[in-house]
Amino acid sequence: MRETRFNNDEGANADTGMDRRRFLRVVGVGAAAALGAVNHVGAKKQGTRGMRPNILYIMADDMGYGDLGCQNAESKIPTPNLDRLAAQGTRFTDAHSPSGVCTPTRYGVLTGRYCWRSRLKRGVLGGKAESLIEPGRTTTAGMLRAAGYHTGAIGKWHLGRRWQLRDADGEITDENIDFTRPLVDGPTHHGFDYYFGRAEPAWTFMENTRVLAEPTARLDLTHLDVDLMGPNNNRGIMAPGWTHERMLPTYTEKVVEFLDAAAKASPRQPFFLYFTPYAPHKPVVPNKEFIGGSKAGLYGDFVCELDHRVGQVLAALDRNGLADNTLVIFTSDNGPENTAYPRARKYGHYSMDGLRGLKRDNWEGGHRVPFIARWPGKIAAGAACDETICLVDMMATFAAIAGVDVPNGAGEDSANVLPALLGESLDKPIREATVHHSCKGRFAIRQGKWVYIDHPTGDDNKEPEWRRKELGAECHEESCELFNLADDPTERHNLAARHPEKVQSLKALLEKYQADGRSVKR
Repeated sequence: MRETRFNNDEGANADTGMDRRRFLRVVGVGAAAALGAVNHVGAKKQGTRGMRPNILYIMADDMGYGDLGCQNAESKIPTPNLDRLAAQGTRFTDAHSPSGVCTPTRYGVLTGRYCWRSRLKRGVLGGKAESLIEPGRTTTAGMLRAAGYHTGAIGKWHLGRRWQLRDADGEITDENIDFTRPLVDGPTHHGFDYYFGRAEPAWTFMENTRVLAEPTARLDLTHLDVDLMGPNNNRGIMAPGWTHERMLPTYTEKVVEFLDAAAKASPRQPFFLYFTPYAPHKPVVPNKEFIGGSKAGLYGDFVCELDHRVGQVLAALDRNGLADNTLVIFTSDNGPENTAYPRARKYGHYSMDGLRGLKRDNWEGGHRVPFIARWPGKIAAGAACDETICLVDMMATFAAIAGVDVPNGAGEDSANVLPALLGESLDKPIREATVHHSCKGRFAIRQGKWVYIDHPTGDDNKEPEWRRKELGAECHEESCELFNLADDPTERHNLAARHPEKVQSLKALLEKYQADGRSVKR
């Protein structure tokens, strides 16, 4: 058995395109309003020694902690660009998504708030759902835009949107959505100046509020491997000629265009770019030049392509002279998919690097994610940090980096982890505790070395017997689970019966966070 290795709301912009002229137009408006906007957000602070870096936040989709070579010496997937990013920055070995699935994590990153406080108590949004971000709620992007940043989102949204309907009184169906008219609620209504991504629920690209090609064809991929495509990716409508393989390279091209335009803009304005590719999430569709690039099957090949695309983005930063004043963060929205693991396992590749659990679970493999941060001259190169952080912390951390306060009523669960990024000495943990949330809406809470799972099991995937035996995990009929991660990082030994006082204290803290409506004080 393998052990884990650890180091101890703004208005829509209906324009399309991210050419230099449009970028300059947006930048000019933003620069003129920047000083007043900072006062709206909060007093300008010295926070980062007067420097206001660009922020490039890259969040993979369903990527495991152990998929990266820099974190798993036995990985069967080459990740040279991400390994180089880690060598130039700091790896966080105890970073967590706030949920074991996609939508809740994205909500947490962009609001600084646990998603279970919203209307979504379990699962993820459907493709036709309306916006999950509440009207008037400050987002991370909106906060940074008010502080003078130019903001962009490229890739997966999955937080709901509202289309205009052909029959305003009818149901939201593929046939009733009027894709010829602009979106009336989407990313550009929640803090982003620019958006390029998929026009959910259709398979077609959109820019800002308009689709680039009307989805008039039916999608039929049922002849392909459902385990690698996913049932939701085998139906729906698409633009004529659509191919899933085009998504990742197209998003990368748009990121590079955004960076090229930002470098040419005058006056120069800092940017926040939220890059969220659909990879290695299903559909697992590496382009042909990457097939065979790993020793872990098509899933591994798709991770290889993702690594290559990240390399293209990093090269664009270098080419444009932006790298030295850009904070780059690479992470994932949750752990690996439950079909990816057994497939990759047959090649001897372990996406979780020995952790128990997968996407959806409250065990560590469901939410412990890769997290690499690079900011030359500010963040130590080639370092590893074991401070516990959560992706919901991005709002407070980016506020500190931008030199502003988190607005009142925002970021209820977001802690400022900038001191950990900068490698400062800490007298105590930054986060008092971190709440985990499974796909089925079950809770867990982590404090220090202890994690309490408020359910008989942290499993949302029906863990197969062979996996339990592989880990040597005990099987108890307890009402909850309690693990000491310092001694038992693979969560094999449930200590709930032996430490009832710890169970009670963690359960009480979880209930307090739930009742208070926030978990972080300011």
